[in-house]
Amino acid sequence: MEIRKPNDSEYKKILSLAPQALLDGTLGEAKPSDEKAKQLIEPLLQKGSYYLIATEGDHLMGWILIGTRKDPFTEKIYGFIYELFVLEEFRGKGIAKQLIKTGIEHLKQDGYSEVRLSVYAGNPAIKLYETLGFKHKTITMSMNM
Repeated sequence: MEIRKPNDSEYKKILSLAPQALLDGTLGEAKPSDEKAKQLIEPLLQKGSYYLIATEGDHLMGWILIGTRKDPFTEKIYGFIYELFVLEEFRGKGIAKQLIKTGIEHLKQDGYSEVRLSVYAGNPAIKLYETLGFKHKTITMSMNM
């Protein structure tokens, strides 16, 4: 397995799969169109965020989108994992773990001393994040009315 930045055709493949990644990441709550997914991702890329992809041969297996964010209360700038996705046929093989470790290493090299991410409650990836050392920082609560 190789983890690296995508070329143009791989980037197009990621964009075509982005709605599925967002659907899975929100546990089915968000069902974005291709256009909506593009509207969410493009501003991040324009501000310096970037993808790292996991491939084997010509097969795209998954990706991570990493960049920067600013804490609205403390004004602290930190590294952020915006998206992590592994195609269904490649899940359970440790690819997500490798993508996160590589993403963290890139963010460290980019000068960040902290990495954060957001995840929907109930997402099975929470266990993976915790095994890698992530701790609960903030909790968003909701109530249907």
